[in-house]
Amino acid sequence: MAEVGPEDVIDVLITGGAGQVGLELARFAWPERVRLHMPTRDQLDLGDADAVRALFAATPFKAVINSGAWTAVDKAETEVAAAFAANAMGPAVLAEVTRAAGVPLIQVSTDYVFDGTAEADYAESDPVGPLGVYGASKLAGEVAVRTGNPRSVVLRTAWVLSPHRANFLKTMLRLAVDRPALRVVDDQTGCPTSAKDIAEALATITLKMIADPAAPTGVYHFVNGGSTSWAGLAREIFALSAARGGPSAAVEGITTADYPTPARRPANSRLSTFKITRDYGITPRPWKDAVADIVAELHEETPR
Repeated sequence: MAEVGPEDVIDVLITGGAGQVGLELARFAWPERVRLHMPTRDQLDLGDADAVRALFAATPFKAVINSGAWTAVDKAETEVAAAFAANAMGPAVLAEVTRAAGVPLIQVSTDYVFDGTAEADYAESDPVGPLGVYGASKLAGEVAVRTGNPRSVVLRTAWVLSPHRANFLKTMLRLAVDRPALRVVDDQTGCPTSAKDIAEALATITLKMIADPAAPTGVYHFVNGGSTSWAGLAREIFALSAARGGPSAAVEGITTADYPTPARRPANSRLSTFKITRDYGITPRPWKDAVADIVAELHEETPR
């Protein structure tokens, strides 16, 4: 097990640095002695166990956060091998190498491991049952991490939003520029969640696991507080945008059947965060506050 002295540099490996959560991990205010290593996919192939071992041999990492993933949900239905290579085999390699090094591994996962048929918020202990390839590949990654490294945390989240990359919030604002009305699915419910808040939760867990070998392990859920439908989220986005003089559109709620996609989505993506509050003292803020901050940042970045 790697020991950390009070003056030691703390090297942390973060994969998926170009994604929404990865970009927010880079922006997070880490303690001064934490040094982040964020190799690109070209620089580090997680499927190459020898390359990962060589990286660990060169740098004494104290923890790894795997925020990288194949997230093209519909594309995964036809590119099964690629989805499993990224979402299952990559985490398996990291679990093997981190266990050998005696350091914690924190894996980001998804609400798509559930089938969405539950009436209540999903707890970590609820039965899983992914509806498609993406969810199945992420579940396989969870199993690889949990069985491959006992000092691991799997953090499931959902409906990720940020000012970065492609996501639902940015798509709505882009479409509203030249469309006065939009039809949005209204029978899927979930918890819109800020990538910034996910990054803060990941950092809190990581630093605790580095400092305390007995820190809690296992599966946790993190989403912002409250829930809504995609149509409800769109209406909130447009209300916030309109208040700042930004694009807005009328929203017509439709059913999932009205908007068929190659991959099935869970009708209920609500996740309970009781456990992460109990074990790590992390209490998520309301989703409306998180969305308001993202819309504000995007509005400030928009050329006038």
